[in-house]
Amino acid sequence: MALNIIVLVKQVPDTHHITGDAMKEDGTVNRAALPAIFNPEDLYALEGALLLKDRFSGVQVKVITMGPPSAAAILKECLYRGADFTALVSDRGFAGADTLATSYALKCAIEAAGSYDLVFCGRQAIDGDTAQVGPQTAEKLGLNQITCVSRIEELDLQKRTLIARRSVEGGWERVRAALPLLVTFTGEGEAPRPPSAKRAMAYKNAAAGSDMMALWDIGAIKADAAQCGLAGSPTKVKHISSVVLTAGEIRYIDPGEAGIAGLVHELIADHTLG
Repeated sequence: MALNIIVLVKQVPDTHHITGDAMKEDGTVNRAALPAIFNPEDLYALEGALLLKDRFSGVQVKVITMGPPSAAAILKECLYRGADFTALVSDRGFAGADTLATSYALKCAIEAAGSYDLVFCGRQAIDGDTAQVGPQTAEKLGLNQITCVSRIEELDLQKRTLIARRSVEGGWERVRAALPLLVTFTGEGEAPRPPSAKRAMAYKNAAAGSDMMALWDIGAIKADAAQCGLAGSPTKVKHISSVVLTAGEIRYIDPGEAGIAGLVHELIADHTLG
């Protein structure tokens, strides 16, 4: 039985190298100021899809990303790992999108990709940490959703149901849902597989606009330009403050019982503790 999985991925700035130039005056991310990487939790979503492809016959994995032309780099990474098809959703009209506009564009792209049974994505992107895009996309598509999933425990193709292990505060829970379904993944699951050398050689020349990597603009996904990018984004950044952390007074605390007790009393006295 055929199973079509769409994985949503994102190229993000490496937030481990944040500088004062990371944001533009209009409140959008200055992507040119930071190196670009594959959003970490999206790799776990891709691995979740590829594990199902390993386990069941007839599984097709399609990957979609929205971003500038440079985002084609992470789509090649997906092909190297086992994806069957990729699509780059790129248009100047998508620039400056908040989560509402982003989820709308992704909803249109998913529909443009054809039939699907599952939509996988990372819980959140490290450049925003909102965890909103996945749930908003599911809402726009009218799909069931399971968020914060560490792994897929069971998939019944006959009954068209899926059981996932979902992380919750203080533990985890098993959740069953009917397909079609959107799932967001955390970084607690199976470690993402490395790229295949054989597939890297086969797809090293893949480029946006090719058979393995479609290039879609606003018109191609039949999106309303008024709901895309800054035009479709009600969220606006009012003010940006650049905070520079500098070293202050440094004190040596004796690691013995007396030194630690003295530190605790000081923290209680200035109401940091207690």
